[in-house]
Amino acid sequence: MTLAEQIDAQIRTTGPMSLSTYMGLCLGHPKHGYYAAGRPIGAKGDFITAPEISQMFGELIGFFIVNLWQQMNQPPSFTLLELGPGRGTLMQDALRAASKADGFENALHLQLFESNANLRAEQEKRLGKYNPYWSDEIDTVSEDPIFVIANEFFDALPIKQFVHTDDGWHERLIGLVEGQRAFGLSPTPIAESAAPPEVRGAYAGEVLELGTAAVDAMQRVARKVALQGGGIIAIDYGYARTQTGETLQAVKDHAFADPLEAPGEADLSSHVNFGVLAAAAKATGLAVAPLTDQGELLLRLGIGERAKALARANPAEAANIARAVERLTSPAQMGTLFKALCAHSPGLKPAGF
Repeated sequence: MTLAEQIDAQIRTTGPMSLSTYMGLCLGHPKHGYYAAGRPIGAKGDFITAPEISQMFGELIGFFIVNLWQQMNQPPSFTLLELGPGRGTLMQDALRAASKADGFENALHLQLFESNANLRAEQEKRLGKYNPYWSDEIDTVSEDPIFVIANEFFDALPIKQFVHTDDGWHERLIGLVEGQRAFGLSPTPIAESAAPPEVRGAYAGEVLELGTAAVDAMQRVARKVALQGGGIIAIDYGYARTQTGETLQAVKDHAFADPLEAPGEADLSSHVNFGVLAAAAKATGLAVAPLTDQGELLLRLGIGERAKALARANPAEAANIARAVERLTSPAQMGTLFKALCAHSPGLKPAGF
């Protein structure tokens, strides 16, 4: 039975399903889910992430982690955890740069949270020399200090959507209309007090997205960092505070697709609410640096200087290097749409923020 058939059968049996349930099945089904079965990243996949655009991205993240490690007096044993490490490109570039710091590689315990077997194999090829450990839970780590990298991780976690009508907020559900999957609304509104205060007084038709899975993931890793010391850097497309607006999208073969058409065959994602992630981290006792744009972060970390050095070493690639900087930092491309959040032990001063 295909995933589409399983979803339709479940709807017929138990009634319309929440968008969060649907996304969870589409992305995480152990056999037919997008991240279990597909090869989503790169030119031959469905999308390209920042580390695939240029080695500079990962190298600067490596510098960022080294800086935090040094501020903590270079603990002789620490965990570096990446959530959703893709093909291992970011971490490969980060560790190539970070390992130049004396003592860093010897102190490193590399941990990767990844469900895709194909991607795990690619990560092994790129990162095998660092003896990585793959975990099935994001907070199963040692008792050492911990640094967490989450690049385009939170956007792929399931969300719920609510639509405002004359009598309040109704959850958007997925049902069947003449045998076809379609969006509809729960007949019962949620209590007005359950809606975030930022959206009270919304107009009819406005959409509210709640990322409870993202909040839960942040809380779990933040509690470990708060207890053991360290920091979290999360980079993703998103917004600074709770607001209305529909951001759910499906991408297949580098083009937008219908999110209901082919369950498990397209990437589903939504914009990240960094305001609620920051609040979740603060609730554990961590400090949270001011949210910054990806472009500003990379510029402050020295992408301009790194690009010049690469161009001097590879003159034939100078134009490509310049284009990569533009793509990563320009407000017209990834520079302002993508944000960077850093939650860290009090007293640390994360570079670039």
